[in-house]
Amino acid sequence: MAVYKDGDKWRVIYRYTNYKGERKQKQKRGFATKREALGWEREVMLKSESKLDMTFASFFEIYEADKKKRVKENTWESKSHVIRTKILPYFGERKIAEIEPRDVIAWQNEMLAYKGENGEVYSPTYLKTIHAQLSAIFNHAVRFYHLPGNPAQKAGTMGSEEHKEMLFWTKEEYLKFADAMMDKPLSYYAFEMLYWCGVRLGEMLALTPSDFDFGRNIVTINKSYQRLKGRDVITSPKTAKSNRTIKMPHFLCEEMQEYIGMLYEISGDERMFQVTKSYLHHEMDRGAKAADVKRIRIHDLRHSHISLLIEMGFSALAIADRVGHESIDITYRYAHLFPNKQTEMADKLDMERMESVTQTDNGTVIQFHMDKEFEPERRKGGVRLWKKGLITKEDGGTRQWHSMSRRRKES
Repeated sequence: MAVYKDGDKWRVIYRYTNYKGERKQKQKRGFATKREALGWEREVMLKSESKLDMTFASFFEIYEADKKKRVKENTWESKSHVIRTKILPYFGERKIAEIEPRDVIAWQNEMLAYKGENGEVYSPTYLKTIHAQLSAIFNHAVRFYHLPGNPAQKAGTMGSEEHKEMLFWTKEEYLKFADAMMDKPLSYYAFEMLYWCGVRLGEMLALTPSDFDFGRNIVTINKSYQRLKGRDVITSPKTAKSNRTIKMPHFLCEEMQEYIGMLYEISGDERMFQVTKSYLHHEMDRGAKAADVKRIRIHDLRHSHISLLIEMGFSALAIADRVGHESIDITYRYAHLFPNKQTEMADKLDMERMESVTQTDNGTVIQFHMDKEFEPERRKGGVRLWKKGLITKEDGGTRQWHSMSRRRKES
């Protein structure tokens, strides 16, 4: 590596051997002073040798090179925005090996004290997200580049995950909304897919005619649409479980066939719903107002679909397969919507206990057999199971048993 005068500026030429063993050369121009050029040269050498006597900003470049290709483009854009706007301005020029927990606490306090022009503050969820990104960078340095410890972990997290209120429409509310949407076919058919199939917005916007098999009444979900930096980007769905086929009701198949027929010479791999998320948000506002129903988020149509399926009596496992969730997620997030089975469980356990009971009577093991001719009698205050039966003793004798009063008569 060498530093040269380049007119009234300074230039650095850096030669190195890449991971394939090939000799390569890089250069950077435009340094105002030799000191700046030498500083850049030193940082590059430290990065190439993976030595942590470098700045946090330099290590972020290593982190970016290591991680960017391993996550979806939209995921990286979200991570990168948080890091560049909330973390690098504070830690960028600090040497990563010298950052201590107290420095992280000081940064957390600045984030907690932030107020925007209108007095807005960062939400607990956003604060937790910012800290998680900082901790992820330090963890990477610990795992792969021999940083002794993670100061963000030692400092402890900030913020917390907010569980937003889950809003949804009843079937009757959705039908009122859908009726208000019928003046714009594109909007109407888009919301029909969202409500009756429970797909995510990105999944719906990525749909093409070839995703539908009207002979079998199914639609295949295998991609998602995003708009990033002015570009249309098609990615894989949110999770592996999200790759699925959905059985559509007959009326929805007919509607989708009608809609595709309205699209002029659309090809099989061309997106059917070429609108923006912003457009659909505005349409949601318009329809909710016209139908006089509460305004919910577009994603809440997915909640509405799931709540409808729960009301119809489908299991968490069946619903999870349809919407691309894990069944445990459905059980956890929508537990309050499932019918309470505790009373039914207790009643059935009561019956099991009454039908076959092993007893010990003065050291003698006895077996109770329910006499099926006796039925429960309803009494004030609830149901009393007044049942009789016969108990067979090991010595061959029997005795009559009254389940509630414990009266018995041996023979």
